[in-house]
Amino acid sequence: MAAINTEYKEPSYGNWRVPRSAGLGNLGAIGTGIVMAGLLAGIISFAIWGLFPGLAVLAVAGVSALLLTVKDKHGQSVVDRFATRMSFRISRSSGTNLYRSGPLGVTDWGIYQLPGLAAKSTLYEFTDSYKRPFALLHVPATSHFTVIFSTEPDGASLVDPEQVDAWVANWGGWLAGLADEAGLDAAAVTVETAPDSGYRLRNEVEMNIDPDAPAFAQAILREVVNTYPEGSATVRAWVSLTFNASLRAGSKRRSPEDVARDLASRIPGLSARLQSTGAGIARPMSAQELCEVVRIAYDPPAALIIDEAHAAGSPVSLAWGEVGPTATQASWDTYRHDSAFSVSWTMTGAPRGSVNSSVLSRLLAPHGDIDRKRVSLLYRPMDSARAAAVVERDQNNANVRITSGTRPSARALVDARSAVQTAQEEARGAGLVNFGMVVTATVTDKDRLPDAVAAIEQTSGTARVLLRRAYGAQDTAFAASLPVGLVLPKHSMLPSEIKNAL
Repeated sequence: MAAINTEYKEPSYGNWRVPRSAGLGNLGAIGTGIVMAGLLAGIISFAIWGLFPGLAVLAVAGVSALLLTVKDKHGQSVVDRFATRMSFRISRSSGTNLYRSGPLGVTDWGIYQLPGLAAKSTLYEFTDSYKRPFALLHVPATSHFTVIFSTEPDGASLVDPEQVDAWVANWGGWLAGLADEAGLDAAAVTVETAPDSGYRLRNEVEMNIDPDAPAFAQAILREVVNTYPEGSATVRAWVSLTFNASLRAGSKRRSPEDVARDLASRIPGLSARLQSTGAGIARPMSAQELCEVVRIAYDPPAALIIDEAHAAGSPVSLAWGEVGPTATQASWDTYRHDSAFSVSWTMTGAPRGSVNSSVLSRLLAPHGDIDRKRVSLLYRPMDSARAAAVVERDQNNANVRITSGTRPSARALVDARSAVQTAQEEARGAGLVNFGMVVTATVTDKDRLPDAVAAIEQTSGTARVLLRRAYGAQDTAFAASLPVGLVLPKHSMLPSEIKNAL
């Protein structure tokens, strides 16, 4: 009788790709067009004006191509960095990097509205088919509506590895299923770690202490309440889904009531499927809960006041016009908001090669040098029709880069094989998702910022992700890390198609 091999083999994950347009060498479509136009202009200049004017035209075309081709490890060319620097200088000279709200501020109606991309957002509250209240956030600039789920992930400690593999597989299936959700434009997962105030523990213990219990047992419990919260942290996670006001291109835009009526019957199914991914109990957030989360993000000391009020049984009443900061100042590499200082990073490179399911563990874990940390994974699912066209075009572009030279580089060959594998997986029914990451570290003392920066950059190395500090856009990156469903490409002045072509 043959022996059965029961040894567990941990699976690995990878094959993340950045779609690129076809072009000569490292040039994209637009860069190749500039080179070809420069060569044509040079030939015409040689024929009309002679040698030196023709050489001058070729030199200009060569410098332009060089500025687009030479990029750093984050994929930023000299033109990209110069444009970012000039954009921030214009913002600083016009004073748009400063924000003041409230009765003494410059905002309309004297309220504490959110700054930046979420300034014109409106918050509604409706009930789903299970009679649970859910918040619906409307961003009129992009005609988006966002619903947020509060989750309680169990974590992978003391969990069988087979169960973790099942969670990862179910999460992949959940993401793939989002492409079939009508009107869904984006999804995001936000994990936040912060110091535990201890009020919830104190309230729970005081409510369950038996007055007839021995004095020694009561003293032990009260000592635990006083000492346990010191140095401990709380971890919270949210999943936000962003829907378009129009179900399809060219259709009529729906009102908030119409969107809420449609989502009321879909929210229970979406939250139930989330539980199979290891997210724990998932429920829609109410408007009050979302107000508290955003208020604490901009002013961390407010968490103690809110937790104390909850522990005392006093309801906290916050309106959407009261959750914004009193004052903010966006610098080149930092962001000051009310009583805290933050630094944000964006992901410019996914892990190369294969990784296991715990690759982000240290990046997500609490850190003693950071008061409040948020890691947001941003997803933009593609529908099946568009995904098929994208993978086929990407495969053709990879083949063009191989055949455009006599000796293709090793990276070009690997890129072509990866494109073929992606196309095969998509043909077998796999979903295609664009994803990114935003990391924000917040401290209440400016002198601790260097330690927080060092902690994030060290843990990002162990997570094998390439993070770039959001220079010149710290306020935007901070807002993107919040669970409010902002879809950054929709706010960009430069279309993503042109940026990919560059």
